[in-house]
Amino acid sequence: MARYGMTIPFDGVPLHEQRDWIIELADLGYTDVWSSEANGADGFTPLALASVWAPQLRLGTAIIPAFTRGPGCFAQCVASLADAAPGRFVLGIGSSSDVIVERWNSIPFDEPYKRVRDMLRFIRRALTGEKIIEDYDTFSVKGFKLGVVPEQPVPILVAALREGMLRLAAREGDGAIINWLSADDVARVAPIVREYGEDKEIVARIFVAPTEDADSVRGFGRFAISAYLNVPVYAKFHEWLGRADRLQGMWDAWKAGDRKAAVAAIPDSVVDELIVHGPPEACREHIARYVANGVTTPALAILPFPGIDQRQAIRDLAPR
Repeated sequence: MARYGMTIPFDGVPLHEQRDWIIELADLGYTDVWSSEANGADGFTPLALASVWAPQLRLGTAIIPAFTRGPGCFAQCVASLADAAPGRFVLGIGSSSDVIVERWNSIPFDEPYKRVRDMLRFIRRALTGEKIIEDYDTFSVKGFKLGVVPEQPVPILVAALREGMLRLAAREGDGAIINWLSADDVARVAPIVREYGEDKEIVARIFVAPTEDADSVRGFGRFAISAYLNVPVYAKFHEWLGRADRLQGMWDAWKAGDRKAAVAAIPDSVVDELIVHGPPEACREHIARYVANGVTTPALAILPFPGIDQRQAIRDLAPR
């Protein structure tokens, strides 16, 4: 089955007013809705609402940080949603970033690879209803037994940037979640995941701005890119992808404390690679390139730039 997802909740619209939006997604042919968790809505509540509003949609988190919930609480959240929507929930977990984990939640961002690995292993076991007594590398669990055991297995995907996490996603998870990369970058990333099986899922959050106003997209897009690509894990990712020469000016200005110069230093070519924009048909063709290069599930994220009608965008970008 060809999958085609949308990121929820929609920016600037109260959760309680999004019912008709979610129902329309299903009517338009979208198969999935994917949430995230940073400083807006939590990752589970929008999916719980969508599970009732549009019971034909698959629900996924992209992603829940592995640090910001204790193991038992995390397992309870996963089991509750899986119990509410049997066979329709996919868990996506990842390390998140030092900004979200350390600065916003006052939790040490230590050994992110091991934390994700340990949480994946723990949740996989916890969802079977097994009583767990184990010292993992990054936490210990003393006698936890989940009281709500899902009727059906919950696929677990891992947010991955570079090779180590991509291999973890494929080796111990059911696939990978990727973002802030170009369609051409997928051709480098996907084969690493597929080393462990052609059936591994690859979900890509694809940032889309369906408008012919390229100047506005590039202007606002630079702010979005600077906010992410100066985070150390994303900086290293784009060094690995080969963008260091085009992003060094931004990184240097950012480290010097000159945010304005950092934003200005981002080349148009980088914006055009990382943000899908243009007329809707051109956007759909660009999204198709991600799929051709190995993405199994595009998860579109409408960028709410000035001049973009989000409701119309989900209609214009709907699968044909």
